[in-house]
Amino acid sequence: MNMAVEEDPLLTPAEVAGLFRVDPKTVTRWAQAGKISSIRTLGGHRRFRESEVKALLEAASEEE
Repeated sequence: MNMAVEEDPLLTPAEVAGLFRVDPKTVTRWAQAGKISSIRTLGGHRRFRESEVKALLEAASEEE
């Protein structure tokens, strides 16, 4: 049984911050407030799904 599931790449808070042009701490606050979902690594670091980040980025650009 071949499970060829393409996984969504994960981004660091710094990478997300670069896309939104904000400080990485702002991205962490968004995650704590529930504005963006995050995944915790075994080491306790936050990671964000690329597809969700891109969808939020597109939505933000449409509002402008």
